[in-house]
Amino acid sequence: MDNKTDLRLYAKNIRKNLPLEIISKKAVEYLREDDLYKNSKNIMLFYPTKNEINLLEILQDDKNFYLPRVSGKKLDVCPYKIGDKLGKSDFGIMEPVCLSVSKEVLDLVIVPALMADSANYRLGYGGGFYDRFISHEMKTLVVLPKELYIDNLPVENFDKKVDKVILI
Repeated sequence: MDNKTDLRLYAKNIRKNLPLEIISKKAVEYLREDDLYKNSKNIMLFYPTKNEINLLEILQDDKNFYLPRVSGKKLDVCPYKIGDKLGKSDFGIMEPVCLSVSKEVLDLVIVPALMADSANYRLGYGGGFYDRFISHEMKTLVVLPKELYIDNLPVENFDKKVDKVILI
């Protein structure tokens, strides 16, 4: 498999058979021990979709959290606390329904991924939202089941690396 479309299907099929509740709990534990996370105060995470790692437990930590909201071809950064109102996006993802803030406020972005590789490239869902969003100044990480980690992903010139991949 050497094209992104096939790899996305492959990753989604693997995820269907993983114990994601157990993996999600471990992911939260690993994240809380990670220096990038511990040293960050303003963190953007993602609202999980079906068969995706759920990191929402970290919302209980003493930090400021943000969720992304799709706005055209870009991502808005929206403050989020447990209990804030969410709405369903055109992609079926839960998103905040509040005013957005500048992405410069973020210390860390936890980026969703279907797969990642040894060079810290990630395979996303194909919309390019995070590749357009990530800047060189921003710290980024992916939390992923080890079954979805491979040596080399196909990379295109617009693909951006993340700073760290945490494998569960």
